[in-house]
Amino acid sequence: MAAKKTAAGKAKKPKKAKPKSKAKAKSKTKAKAKAAKKPAARRTQATGLDKSVEQFRDSLEQSITLSRDRLQEVVDDAVKRGRMTRSDAEKMVSDLVKRGRRQTDTLLKELERLVKQARKEVKGRTAPVRKQATQAARRARKKLK
Repeated sequence: MAAKKTAAGKAKKPKKAKPKSKAKAKSKTKAKAKAAKKPAARRTQATGLDKSVEQFRDSLEQSITLSRDRLQEVVDDAVKRGRMTRSDAEKMVSDLVKRGRRQTDTLLKELERLVKQARKEVKGRTAPVRKQATQAARRARKKLK
């Protein structure tokens, strides 16, 4: 390794790396092994849902929201200035509103699908615990009788 020069022009010796202790190296290896032991099925389910949520967020970021009133104001101003005809302006506003409604419906359907998927996933994960709790409550009631 070449020596670096300081601002004064003198050569500066490179620092030697300190050897890590064996205990630290082992603890890091154990931590990595623990993280790798998580069930693969859970990771893929969460990843699939995460990807869907990510896609939904991207869809939201791509869209904008304009009120019909504000859009109408801008178009009326363009008509007033002679930039477009009244019939063209009305057609443009109605087309934009229709497209906006379609996009909103699409996003809402996607959101409903994601919520349904999340509920199903939560139900699947909580079912065993609910079953145990119900059985424990039955046993407790029997003991109290």
